[in-house]
Amino acid sequence: MLGKLIKMEEKTGSSEVEIVEKDEAKKQSKDPEFISCMMQPATSDSDPQYIGIRRILLHRKAESGVISRRYDWRCNGKGYVAYRNFISKPRKWENLRTPSLLSSPGNSGRWLPSPGPLSHQFEAESFTSSRDLRSVNQVSSRRASFSSSLSDGDNSYRRGGVEHAYSFVGMHCIFDQCKSSVTVLKFGHMSSDLLAYGASDGSLTVCSLLEEPSVLKQLTGHSKDVTDFDFSSNNQYIASSSLDKTIRVWELSRGVCIRVIYGISPQFCIRFHPVNNNFLSAGNANKELTVFNFSTGRIIKKLLFEDEVTSMDHDHTGQIIFCGDGQGTIYSVSMDSHTGSLSRSHRHRTNHKSPVTTVKYRSFSLLASGPVLLTCTQDGNLCFFSVVLQIKGYLTLRCSLKLAPRIHRIQASFCPLLSLEKGEYIVAGSEDSNVYFYDLTKPKHTCVNKLQGHRFPVMCVAWNHGENLLASSDFYGVVIVWKRAKTSS
Repeated sequence: MLGKLIKMEEKTGSSEVEIVEKDEAKKQSKDPEFISCMMQPATSDSDPQYIGIRRILLHRKAESGVISRRYDWRCNGKGYVAYRNFISKPRKWENLRTPSLLSSPGNSGRWLPSPGPLSHQFEAESFTSSRDLRSVNQVSSRRASFSSSLSDGDNSYRRGGVEHAYSFVGMHCIFDQCKSSVTVLKFGHMSSDLLAYGASDGSLTVCSLLEEPSVLKQLTGHSKDVTDFDFSSNNQYIASSSLDKTIRVWELSRGVCIRVIYGISPQFCIRFHPVNNNFLSAGNANKELTVFNFSTGRIIKKLLFEDEVTSMDHDHTGQIIFCGDGQGTIYSVSMDSHTGSLSRSHRHRTNHKSPVTTVKYRSFSLLASGPVLLTCTQDGNLCFFSVVLQIKGYLTLRCSLKLAPRIHRIQASFCPLLSLEKGEYIVAGSEDSNVYFYDLTKPKHTCVNKLQGHRFPVMCVAWNHGENLLASSDFYGVVIVWKRAKTSS
């Protein structure tokens, strides 16, 4: 027993000696950085010890800063590494994965990178060629979407994991009183239940979409196709243009025409001024944009273009008019809201010479972080522009879609602003009697949904102000009002 105790004391004594020796070795060993700092040559008026200590303290401070950022830094309960990985990921809308219909038209898209903040001032006026973003190594079950690849996206949608971007519960109502092609279709200004549509027989029909949808007024007076119409800001009047070379102003409460403005050429498009409803702008086949006095019908100002003005729209301030002509050119025109004077500001030419059928302005888009303009030509080219209002409506092409060429003047429209959380959607009719939805955030496979119910080419589409009803019209005169499903958000 005594021998065991002696052995244990020897072991503990030896371990204590080893610990002391290690501590002495640590004291004797010098940090290489400390030695390198102390071995630096000193000047005649400097303290070598002070220089060395200062430099090594600075080094330790920098090192401790790195360690604290990595391990002690917190943001919303997350560490530095997690935050670094988060900010290095693409933005939310670039990672959106929406199922596509491979059998539908418009599955080939072109995307242009967003320009810098100063590039608006130096960008050329001519058409900027876009680049087709295609993945070099394509796998049959995977599709590239911007910087991230899509895998099993369609499968998750089929399993119900992804909510459909635009789903509809069915048809709200159908109007089939018209026996000719419906050429233009619109909801009332800031209205969810007032709908009107014009036809190729020269008639205008005003409908109510309340609990029992019905036809309110049947406006007749034009002898040829109604090409366009617009509601006044209070929805008391409608101004319509026609191929019979006239512009008519209708009072909805009585259902009568209160003014007829005669022209020398077919009238293609018409708009009330959004701020001053006493101004009425119209484009015609005589290559003119004309501003009329709504009260008197007299011409205030004319502006001449290179081709017939086929489509137009105002910005929300009323200071800029965007016009499209018969050769696919888009113009930005400055307008004085007090005098009605016009001056052409910018011109955007394209390489496809086809009449512009749609010009739609929207005051904000998440994709462009500002105002945007949507245009569509008869040959199926759909373009999405960012608008710089500070430079009098300067346009920059952001992306374009090549749809199937059209025989008829088929129009497109923006989808409601509520869709911005899931993508940037537009809706358009088609020659194959379907209504298609496209997502502009996807360079390829942009078609995300379609509505089937028409039997003839779908000419026009329009959303109501409540964003829960979509109206579409076809070549045979049928108008279908679709009811949108309520979203979970």
